[in-house]
Amino acid sequence: MQYICKFIFNEQLGITHSITIDLESFKKHDGPKINYSDIIINDALNMEAHSLLFEENTKEQKINIFTNGYKAFFETLSADFPFDIFAASFYLVTRYEEYLPHKIDIYNRYAHENSLAYKEGFLNQPLVNIWLGDFARVIEKKFSGITFAFPAFSFLPTYDVDIAYSFKHKGLLRNLGGFIKNPSRDRLAVLSRFKKDPFDSYDFMDDLHRRNKLAPIYFFLVATSGSMYDKNISPYSNAMWQLIKQHSKKYAIGLHPSWRSNKNLSVLQKEKKVLEAAADTAVKDSRQHYIKFSMPSTFENLIEAGIRNDYSMGYGSINGFRASVASPFYWYNLRTEKITTLKIHPFCFMDANSFYEQKQDTAETYDELMYYLDTCKKVNGTFISIFHNNFLGTDKEFVGWSDMYVSFISQVLK
Repeated sequence: MQYICKFIFNEQLGITHSITIDLESFKKHDGPKINYSDIIINDALNMEAHSLLFEENTKEQKINIFTNGYKAFFETLSADFPFDIFAASFYLVTRYEEYLPHKIDIYNRYAHENSLAYKEGFLNQPLVNIWLGDFARVIEKKFSGITFAFPAFSFLPTYDVDIAYSFKHKGLLRNLGGFIKNPSRDRLAVLSRFKKDPFDSYDFMDDLHRRNKLAPIYFFLVATSGSMYDKNISPYSNAMWQLIKQHSKKYAIGLHPSWRSNKNLSVLQKEKKVLEAAADTAVKDSRQHYIKFSMPSTFENLIEAGIRNDYSMGYGSINGFRASVASPFYWYNLRTEKITTLKIHPFCFMDANSFYEQKQDTAETYDELMYYLDTCKKVNGTFISIFHNNFLGTDKEFVGWSDMYVSFISQVLK
């Protein structure tokens, strides 16, 4: 109860609040007050409480969706608000359903098809933000003179550097093996320095950020040994070291924990130290490679490693609002029933989802970006996008993506 009230009132509505279970002091309070119980108090905004926030263990919840201009659940029939917004918001923001038995996808991740948001068709909506807008209007109508200070809309471009270069700096054996597997004139041209590496989009991004006064975050994969899913060049190579150092001088730097580190705290800690040494700065931000995380173990390891901000809250299989919210929030560990120091920054768009999973072209992806931009603006949310350096380079597979991105950025700043 303390957790979700702090999120709703302090962080989203911008007002102070206090919680009491003393009925007499509540009745004597002469300011705005919300009665969250099974009794009615005449001068209060009466909210009927669902049992969720008073339970100690996670269990399958009975959820019936209804529509009230928007979709909602935990409906109440004899209250001043049509559903228990505290319990419903808690259920979505904490990712309660991911602690329950569920199916996994081919990468051993929580499959988005399990989610209530996907099943009920509101994955593309920041439903919690929408609820809070309506909740604020009901409070304002009940208590004249009360004012709210919603967060301002913001846009945060972020980049995952999974594979820094397509051909350069990979060594003789990797390039020879790659050439035998897929003979390419481009590879020879790049290695002969007649042509720029197709994944090298760093100057393009620098120019875009400088012209538009953007402050992005770059997440670097610094796996100290390669694997099927960890294919970046060695973080110990001079090329990777210099790439990280150059970016850390201009931008915020975050860790992109390797596939191998997902369930291995010592590997995670080692990668963080390597990135900090290369960047010459403390690293407090992270985003999971392949968006692979499990509740609650992944986030527990991040906290143990000293991470304070995580940007993984989204799906690696479809775009949308995984936690049904377009605002940052502190992670609540349902296993320990603790409010943690880890702040979650949800994203709703990733280029790889649009291209590989949703099979979209650049025109369709531009429309999708504009939809999420407009949607986040309407609820005073934060729109976090993910792009990869290879999508914005000159690789033939991604022709038109950099131009589309430039067009989108021009619209963000209008």
